[in-house]
Order: sequence, then structure tokens, then C-alpha cells
Amino acid sequence: MSTLQRAVRAALRSRAEPERAAGMQAYMKSELPFLGVRSANVKEACREVFADYAFDDAADWQADVRTLWHGAVHREERYAALLLAGHRRAKSLQTLAALPLYEELIVTGAWWDFVDELAANRVGPLLAAFPAPMTKTMRVWSTSSDMWKRRASILCQLKFRTKTDRELLGACIEPSIESTEFFLRKAIGWALRELAKHDPAWVKRYVKANAARLSGLSRREALKHLGP
Repeated sequence: MSTLQRAVRAALRSRAEPERAAGMQAYMKSELPFLGVRSANVKEACREVFADYAFDDAADWQADVRTLWHGAVHREERYAALLLAGHRRAKSLQTLAALPLYEELIVTGAWWDFVDELAANRVGPLLAAFPAPMTKTMRVWSTSSDMWKRRASILCQLKFRTKTDRELLGACIEPSIESTEFFLRKAIGWALRELAKHDPAWVKRYVKANAARLSGLSRREALKHLGP
């Protein structure tokens, strides 16, 4: 076990509320058990441990993220890995070279809490910074046999607001628009609902044009805060 891994475990355990653990695991339907650490306290623990975090290069940083992720024995340790992936000292490392790491975390995490965080806060910023290659990659992900990569491609623009690439969003939705998979239907509705806050007319037109193919869930989510 690495020194960093040991420090993260100790900091998390010191903030654990064991009586919460079973309920958290049941809610998340997680195979990994929980320690029972509240989200705010996970962040607090990581701020403490990562305050003096240093690394020699991108390879070391990525190795540390993978060590926390793959070595996790409680789900909170994976949350810590995601926080390390977004560490302020790694800001300059948020390049296309980091994408294989995030793809690995999405595929091996394979659940909404991990995937949504990665899509919005790691993959999305890469798309904003490197639009041409990332647009191509998101189109490829949208047709993947891996459902979670599809979800990530749909949700990666959640925080783009008026800068949302509507053409890309539509392209990423298209391969999953008739899917019966709940997590894809929900992602489609969520992505459209967020865009509707900034471009309601576009979302209304899109939903109307695709009404026969969108699921009821996707339509309801997309139009949730819009009038008739």
C-alpha cells in the first residue's frame, strides 16, 4: 500500500459514521462497501491529505489516481481518486493525454455517481479545451458497446450552458435515442433539461421533432421546467 493510499484511508476512517454505511451502500447499489463518510467530509479529508501532494510528472499523478481507484476497499476511496484526478496541481495535466485515464475510470466505475462526475468535470473540460479531437472522440463514444461511455458522451456538455454544441449533443443522443436503458434515457433528458435553461426554443424544437422516438422519461425530463 502506498503512503498516499494509507493516508487517504486513515483520513476517511477518522470521519466515518459506521451507522450510515449500510444505508449508503444500499442507496448506491454498490458492491464496494461504504465507510459511512458524508460527501462534504470526503472532500475535507482529501483537502487535508492532498494539501502537500506533489508528483514528478503526469505519469506519477496518473499512477496515484489509479492506485487509489483500483486499490479501493471502500467506495469513498474511489471518490478520493476522483478528487485527486481534479487536483489543482494537476491543472496543467488536463490534456488529451489524460483521456485514457478518464475512460478507464468510466468503464471500470460503471455506475452513475462516478460516470457523471467524470463526464461533467473531467471529460467536459477536455472537450472545451480541445474541441476538434474531443468532438470526434465523443461521437465514437456515443456508439460504444459500453453504456457508460455513451452516457458520458451525452452528459459531457452539462456545464456548457450557452456554449453547448447542439450538433454534437444531438449526434451523441442519436445512437441511444430509442434505447430502453434507464441510464441512457435519463441522461438524454438531463442533458436536454440543462440546455433548456439557456436555449428553451432549441430543446422544444428537438423534442417535437423526435417525439416519436424519445422515451417518455427523456421527454418529461427535457421539458420539466418549460411551459407548454
